[in-house]
Amino acid sequence: MKILTLRGILLFAFGILCLGKSMAQDIHFSQFSETPLLRNPALAGLFSGDLRIQAVYRNQWNSVTVPYQTSSINAEYKLPVGNGDDFLTIGGAILYDKAGTIALTSTNVSPVLNYHKSLSADRNMYLSAGFAAGIVQKKLDWSKITTNSQFNGSDYDATLGNGETNLNNNYLYFDGSAGLSFNAQVTDNPDNNLYFGIAYNHFNQSAKASFYGNSDVKLIPKWVFSAGLKMSVNDYAFVTFHADHSTQGPFSETIGGLLYSLKLDDPELPHYVISGGGFLRWDDAFIPVVKLEISPLTIALSYDVNVSQLKAASQSKGGFELSLSYQKFIDLNGSSREAVRCPRF
Repeated sequence: MKILTLRGILLFAFGILCLGKSMAQDIHFSQFSETPLLRNPALAGLFSGDLRIQAVYRNQWNSVTVPYQTSSINAEYKLPVGNGDDFLTIGGAILYDKAGTIALTSTNVSPVLNYHKSLSADRNMYLSAGFAAGIVQKKLDWSKITTNSQFNGSDYDATLGNGETNLNNNYLYFDGSAGLSFNAQVTDNPDNNLYFGIAYNHFNQSAKASFYGNSDVKLIPKWVFSAGLKMSVNDYAFVTFHADHSTQGPFSETIGGLLYSLKLDDPELPHYVISGGGFLRWDDAFIPVVKLEISPLTIALSYDVNVSQLKAASQSKGGFELSLSYQKFIDLNGSSREAVRCPRF
């Protein structure tokens, strides 16, 4: 049986936390493990089950301005390929974001396809290649925008023009991402697993990513490096580590942390699991998380405690997130229950 040793794994996983800092340009979630398709299309299907549906809602910066509201829903379904050890994941993600006073909104619809190649006859080690492609629409509300051209010398005058030309209130563009991931059983315990991956997002560099119709503004590509490790503590407890590091032009973001989970009933096939822990978004926020699983449903709540330079204005208040997940084996013909031994996240 091909099984990885732990040597170097923990160094890799925690080392990713020591990379870069500051904020990336793209929309992000604190419960990033609940939005795998937005991180890397090659992370699709890295779960124990045939079907998974996840939804996340985020509300941020209530204490500073009009709150930023972000929501996401993604679905994945796994299919064994023929009579072999490989399998395929099909899925898709929808992302909606509404930001600030001018109600700047972004809607992203992206189908995903991920092929998992078995690297072991024991079906406990896989290399995956994923691809996502979709449409993004961005809109803003001109009635909520003011410019310096509307200042009459003493006050704001809504009858004056805003001085902007060739400006649209919405635009569309095509967006694409590609990635690779590796996942494997770590020890003889089949519940001990790891994954890591790399993704290249916005590879098409759309030339129409601007409200100005004559603009040649290009979307900056983003690299995302991901890692995860799940290890049993005893028959009734386990810990799960997740981390991401992303770079987009001059910006970067690093987030990672741990959850400690306790099985409340059958340790082999638990129906009730409770988890708690915390994550750190470097130079931005500390994020406590609580999670309750009542199989096949899981609900989690997190809150960003702001630790950045904005904390004086925000009073250390960031935003909360609520996630809901449905994950199970369908047990139809072609179920992955026996066809795939890992991952078991």
